[in-house]
Amino acid sequence: QVQLVESGGGLVQAGGSLRLSCAASGRMFSIYVMGWYRQAPGQQRELVANITSDGTTKYADSVKGRFTISRDNAKHTVYLQMNNLKVEDTAVYYCNTRIGPFPYWGQGTQVTVSS
Repeated sequence: QVQLVESGGGLVQAGGSLRLSCAASGRMFSIYVMGWYRQAPGQQRELVANITSDGTTKYADSVKGRFTISRDNAKHTVYLQMNNLKVEDTAVYYCNTRIGPFPYWGQGTQVTVSS
C-alpha cells in the first residue's frame, strides 16, 4: 500500500513558475517509477513526466524545456518544477506510481494559469 500526497498547486500568471511536491509512504520508494499526470476539464488524464529509480526522465512534448521532474529518495518525495507556465497548463495535477499491476494516485492539486 502506498499513499501519495501532493502539494504546491495554486494560481499563477502566464510565464510564472510553480513547484509541485508529492510525498510518498512506503519503504520501497527508491525503486518506484514516479510520475506526474494532469487532467484538464473535459480532457483525458495525460502523462506530464516520469522518473525512474535511477533518475531517467521522460516528458510530454508539450512541457519539454519548461518542466523538470526530480526525486529525493531520502525524503520519499518527487517534485515537478514548472517554469514559463502557459494557460493551457491549467489542470489538476496528480502524482502516480505503480506497484506490479496496481496504480496508486494522489488526491490531485489544482494548477491554474491566468493570462
